Amino acid sequence: MSMSEQSLSEKLTEFRNSFLTNVPADIQAIMANATEEVTKSALVENAPKTGDKLKTFELSDQNGKVVTLQALLANGPLVITFYRGGWCPYCNLELKGYQEILPEIKAAGGSLVAITPELPDASLSTSEKNELAFTVLSDVNADYARELGLVFTLPEELKPIYQNFGIDLEQHNGCGQFDLPLAATFVIAQDGTVASSFVDADYTLRQEPKEVLEALRAL
Repeated sequence: MSMSEQSLSEKLTEFRNSFLTNVPADIQAIMANATEEVTKSALVENAPKTGDKLKTFELSDQNGKVVTLQALLANGPLVITFYRGGWCPYCNLELKGYQEILPEIKAAGGSLVAITPELPDASLSTSEKNELAFTVLSDVNADYARELGLVFTLPEELKPIYQNFGIDLEQHNGCGQFDLPLAATFVIAQDGTVASSFVDADYTLRQEPKEVLEALRAL
């Protein structure tokens, strides 16, 4: 099976298994515990659900242009996916997966945006690296994601681990910024209602692009 024939979940699982073979057991345990703590929190349960009205936003895209939810919905339904940053390989696999279905999203009358706590310069790099033809919005300090109840703070015990992985969150998000969004994807009807909601405490899991298309086509 070629990479293009694999589902997103298969690609994510393959990467995770390969990555963990090089990570010591004690480090894996710390990482797993951090995910478990997020799972135990009420974040997922309190996140926007199908039928909710999504809170509005006004965010800058990767080129510094201000974009609003109202303006995006004026053109039709919208797919919104939240990602942690271009430093996250799971996020990059997800973004590429959504890029692959972008023509089908447009054919269904929809559009797609990704929202990240990365600063505009970093989000532009992410967009260029992944050859994204959709808008990436910079949610500085994760303020909008926090309004939606999607934000957790990277635990202290993970900070040195991330540094050892070569990940400098402050370089991407700004000084002192360690707040990150959960893995979350929403399909928003043109009236601003959430038509489909995927939120997971495990950052290695993402919604299948084909499920997003199904929700969009059902509108």
